[in-house]
Amino acid sequence: MTDRKRWIALYVLCVGMLMIVLDATVVNVALPAIQSDLGFSQSSLAWVVNAYLIAFGGLLLLAGRLGDLVSRRGLFLAGLGVFTAASLLCGVAQSQELLVAARFVQGVGGAMTSAVILGMIVTMFPEPREQAKAIGIFAFVASAGGAVGLLVGGVLTEAINWHWIFFVNVPIGIATAVLAGRLIDPDEGIGFGDGADVPGAVLITGSLMLGVYTIVNPAAVLGWGAGRTLALGALSLALLAAFVAREATARSPLVPLRIFRSRNVTGANLIQVLSVAGMFGMFFLGALY
Repeated sequence: MTDRKRWIALYVLCVGMLMIVLDATVVNVALPAIQSDLGFSQSSLAWVVNAYLIAFGGLLLLAGRLGDLVSRRGLFLAGLGVFTAASLLCGVAQSQELLVAARFVQGVGGAMTSAVILGMIVTMFPEPREQAKAIGIFAFVASAGGAVGLLVGGVLTEAINWHWIFFVNVPIGIATAVLAGRLIDPDEGIGFGDGADVPGAVLITGSLMLGVYTIVNPAAVLGWGAGRTLALGALSLALLAAFVAREATARSPLVPLRIFRSRNVTGANLIQVLSVAGMFGMFFLGALY
């Protein structure tokens, strides 16, 4: 791959990442319009955001591992296809169920796409100085996507309607896939000899989904002390504990627990969890009130 081609490929990958990150926040500004149009309740409206985030966060680790095993380029292109098709479904949705289901599929496509981008960048730029510059560009685009999403969501919702915050992804996704297919060289993964830790992915995804459901449904409707709330919350924690136990014994874990022996890694992840939780909570409540 020539030097010019590598940098163009980087920009294409950054556009794909921008589209994924942007879609995590672009919906927030359109929530009142979506609620009015499709008749969401205040608590169920959270699932328009949560369906995407839970699928994205729950499958991100597994998607990255699959990219290593099969093909990063192949998984990136497949993820773009899933994300673009789901965006089209979101745009044409006329019911709560279809929109939430399509948002979940969007999250799946987003996880497949974004999980392998950084690995592809590191492979394309092995020289340390170039690699640092490329990762810096990627990090800037990824961090700017959240703020840009709020602006784009507001403009499209006011100028046209909320459906277009999803329709706009379709031509961008198609163009990104076509360019990536031409610019990025095919690669081969290491194979399935070490496994993909599917049980671990199922456990953590189930725990996250059940935990969020407990917060936005029984806890909001019945109260935190209700028997159903406590039972589902306990089940979510049990799945999380099972995930930790699985990772401690798995031959190829999604999350090697030894990395948390580093205080820097543990502290950085804790700060990231708190900051992202606060940010998305602020976006959601700010759009409604």
